[in-house]
Amino acid sequence: MPALWIAHVTVTDEDAYGKYAKLAGPAIAAHGGSFLARGGRFVQLEGKERPRNVVARFASVEDAVECYNSDAYQEALNHAKDASERELMVVEIDG
Repeated sequence: MPALWIAHVTVTDEDAYGKYAKLAGPAIAAHGGSFLARGGRFVQLEGKERPRNVVARFASVEDAVECYNSDAYQEALNHAKDASERELMVVEIDG
């Protein structure tokens, strides 16, 4: 079943996070992921607000997790770890 990769992000270092974004996009695409939302307008109704929200669609939860664990994505993630506060989850699409 298809799955969504959902990230909520507060960027604390724009330059380093830019390096992450430059590498993460191709890593996600290489694993069949496609972006549905990247930093667009949002309305926070509950919980902690993060100014950047990203949603990517994958063919399955397994494909999204494989992407996350890939060497290419982990290389990108090294730039984001000290440049942002993030939550990331993968959710299977029902139906």
